[in-house]
Amino acid sequence: MIWQHVYDPLQNFALSTIAAGIPVAVLLAALAFFHMRAHYAAGLALLIGIGIAVSIFGMPADMAVKAAGYGIAAGLFPIGWIVLNIIFLHRLTTLNGYFKVLQNSISGITEDRRLQLLLVAFCFGAFFEGAAGFGTPVAVTGAILIGLGFSPLAASGLALIANTAPVAYGALGAPVIALSAVTGLDLHDLSSMIGRQLPFFSLLVPFWLIWAFAGRRGMAEIWPAILVTGVSFAIPQFVVSNYHGPWLVDVIASIISMGSLVLFLKVWQPKQVWRTVAFANYHDDSLKDVVHDEVPTHDATGARISVVKAWMPWALLSILVFIWGTPWFKKLLDAIWSYRYPIPGLDTMIMKMPPVVKEPVLEAAVYNFNVLSMAGTGIIVSAILAGFLMGYSVRQLVKEYWETIKLVRFSLMTICAMFAVGYLTRYSGLDATLGLAFALTGAFYTLFGTMLGWLGVALTGSDTAANVLFGSLQKTTAEQLGLSPILMASANSSGGVMGKMIDAQSIVVAATATKWSGHEGDILRYVFFHSVVLAMLVGGVVSLQAYVYPFTLMVVGG
Repeated sequence: MIWQHVYDPLQNFALSTIAAGIPVAVLLAALAFFHMRAHYAAGLALLIGIGIAVSIFGMPADMAVKAAGYGIAAGLFPIGWIVLNIIFLHRLTTLNGYFKVLQNSISGITEDRRLQLLLVAFCFGAFFEGAAGFGTPVAVTGAILIGLGFSPLAASGLALIANTAPVAYGALGAPVIALSAVTGLDLHDLSSMIGRQLPFFSLLVPFWLIWAFAGRRGMAEIWPAILVTGVSFAIPQFVVSNYHGPWLVDVIASIISMGSLVLFLKVWQPKQVWRTVAFANYHDDSLKDVVHDEVPTHDATGARISVVKAWMPWALLSILVFIWGTPWFKKLLDAIWSYRYPIPGLDTMIMKMPPVVKEPVLEAAVYNFNVLSMAGTGIIVSAILAGFLMGYSVRQLVKEYWETIKLVRFSLMTICAMFAVGYLTRYSGLDATLGLAFALTGAFYTLFGTMLGWLGVALTGSDTAANVLFGSLQKTTAEQLGLSPILMASANSSGGVMGKMIDAQSIVVAATATKWSGHEGDILRYVFFHSVVLAMLVGGVVSLQAYVYPFTLMVVGG
C-alpha cells in the first residue's frame, strides 16, 4: 500500500515544523553541548527520528526502518569506503616515512603555516572536490594538515571551511547535473548562474580561511598571496562554468590556482614567517602545541626518500581519482559489474505530495551498489599500487588494512548512522516540512531559499542530495513569487556549499582523518559560526541579483 507524505500532521504548521526539526536538533545538541560520542549521538537522533516519523507523521514503522537501513548502506558505500581507503593510504605513507618528506617538501615551497593552509586546504582540496567529492577532499587535506603540525581542531575545522566554494561543482559537476534533472531547467543555464554567484566566495573564502586561523593581522600580512589564490580560482570558475559547463570547473580552477600560488611564492614571501600553529584564533590552549612522533625518512630498503617518491602516492591518487570520476570510465566500470537493488516495501511505495512537487511523485528507493566505479575504489587501487611501489609486501598491506579498519570502526558506524538519519528525514517528509517553512517567507525568500539549500546540505551531507531534495520546491516557489526559477534553483546549490562544513558526515570524516574521533562536537562548535554567516552572505548576493540593478543583469534569462 502506497503511503503519502503529510507535511502538517499536527494541523498546526508551526508545531509540525518543530516536530520535524527535533531529530536534527537532538543530534546537534548531543554533539555540541553534551559532548556525546558521535556514534551515540547519531544513534539517539535516529531512534528519536523513527519515533517522530511513525507516531506523528504517520509513516509505517517498517518503511521507517527500511529507510534507515537504506541510509546505513549508502553511508558505508560510498562514503565510508572513501574514508577507510584514504586513511589506509595515509597510514602507509606515514609508517614508511614518505609523508614526512612530503611535509618537508611543502615547507620547501613555504614554511609559513598560513600559506601552507592556502595551498593544501583550499587549492589541493578543491582539486579533490572537483574530481571525487563526497568526503574525499576533507579526508585528504585533513590528513595532510595534521601531518604538517596543525592541531586536530585546526586541521579538521579549517579543512571544512576551505571545502565550500568548490562544492557546487564537486564530483565532476554532479550537484548541478542532479539539479537540472529534478527541476527540468537547462543544465548550462544552471551552471552559468551558479558560476555568477560562487566566484564572489571563491575570492572571499581564502581570506576567511586565513582569518579564521590567524586573525585579522595575520591575514593582512599575506593578503597578496590570498588575493592571487582567490582570483586565480574565481576567474576560471566563472569562465568554465559559463562557457563550457559544470563538469571540469573545480578541476581546472584548482590547478590554475595551485600553479599560480606556487609561482607567486617563488617571487614573494611574507616578511614574518609563521612556523608554529599557536596563533590568535586558537581558543583551546590544550590544542596549541601538538607533538607528533617523528618517523624515519627512509623507505623499507633504507634508501633516502626523494621528494618525487614522497609525492608519488598522492600524485597516483590524484590521477586515479580523476580517472574514476570521468563519466566514460564510470560507465565502463558499471558495465563490467554493478548491482541495483530496489528496496522492497520502500521503492515506489512513498508518494511525495504538493506543494513540495507540482504533482504527486513516487519516491524511488534503489540501492546502486556500483562499487567498481565508486571513488573509494579508485583510492584503494592507488593505495595498493603505491604500497607496492613503497616496498610493502602483500602480507604487510593486508595487516595494515586490518589495522586501519580497527582505527576507523567507530567513525564508520557514525557515518552509517548519520546517513540513516538523513534518509529517514527524506523518506518520512520531515525535511520537506522544514523546507516548506522556509518557503513562507515571501519577499525574503531569496535569503531564506538560500538558507534552505544550506539546511539541505547540513541534513544530507551532500549538495547533490540537497538539490534533489529541494530543487523542485525552489523552482515551484520561485514561480509563485515571480522570481527566476534558475536563480533560486542555483541559490539552493550555492547556499548549500556553506552547509557542507557543518553536516555531520563531513565532521566525522574530518575527525577520522585527523585521528580526533570523539571530538566531533568541538569541531562543530568551531565551524558553526562560519557556516551560518557565509550562508547568509550567499543569500545577500542572491537577493541583490533578484532585486537590485545592476546585479539583476547577472541573472540567466533574467
